[in-house]
Amino acid sequence: MRKTETAGEFLERQGKHYSDAGQFNVYKINRLSQGAAAPPLRRDFYKISLVLNTRGIITYADKSIHINNNALVFSNPLMPYFWQSLGKRQTGYFCMFTEAFVTHQLKTNILSQSPLFKINSSTVVFPSQQSTDFLAGIFEQMRKEIQSAYPNKYDLLRSYVHLLMHEALKITPAEPQYQPGSSAHRIAGMFLELLERQFPVTSPQHALQLKNAGEYAEALAIHTNHLNKILKEVTGKTTSVILAERLLKEAKALLLHSDWDIASIGYCLGFEHPANFNIFFKKQTGETPNHFRKQAVIARS
Repeated sequence: MRKTETAGEFLERQGKHYSDAGQFNVYKINRLSQGAAAPPLRRDFYKISLVLNTRGIITYADKSIHINNNALVFSNPLMPYFWQSLGKRQTGYFCMFTEAFVTHQLKTNILSQSPLFKINSSTVVFPSQQSTDFLAGIFEQMRKEIQSAYPNKYDLLRSYVHLLMHEALKITPAEPQYQPGSSAHRIAGMFLELLERQFPVTSPQHALQLKNAGEYAEALAIHTNHLNKILKEVTGKTTSVILAERLLKEAKALLLHSDWDIASIGYCLGFEHPANFNIFFKKQTGETPNHFRKQAVIARS
């Protein structure tokens, strides 16, 4: 299981030259289907895609979202994902950019709630035809601008990215808002980012560095009870619940997409003994890891 796909590797896979990779790039999609799915991978770049009249499945660990027409898809370096086309041809647009392109202004205020930056939230929105036409127009403007000699074109391109993000926020249902910049919100964000950086697990020998609430609290230099109170206030969930949900998500991904034995999967997820992993998994799902894997194989056949 690979850890990260670079911008250069991604572009080469799309038939582009590595030299094309840069701070910001935008492309038109018009290619034949790429075939079978693979384990979700994390990338080292941000990406916004507008897929048009396309059938496919985007997979985030154990969660899959089916697309059967038009969709606006966001991804960031913290989210492992994989796209599988179900049609004969893929059409649309995508832009991709590195951390160097992401300014402070791009993450402030309401835009911090964009699917581009959020962790464990909806990253796919389904625009109306009117909205799709508007979004396609933005991508066409970006394609023209990236070729221009205008010295401030990257500032203009950031404005177009702003428009894409705002359009997505208009489409998606409103989520509970927390006071931007508050201490609780900041610490919760740091915890979630720290949690996501533990994943994906890339080899049976790669055990998680942080395994429980106490270790996360120590890494954040706060008391365990304080961390739990903050997470309950901001997310509505306790530290233990969040950790269990994320461990389960990774466990399912490894059971589905790797050939590692059950004991190795449990060990790399922080369970010293296979029996403890079995107990955890069955408590969360009602079935053993082995049964879950066997049922997945039967469903695929």
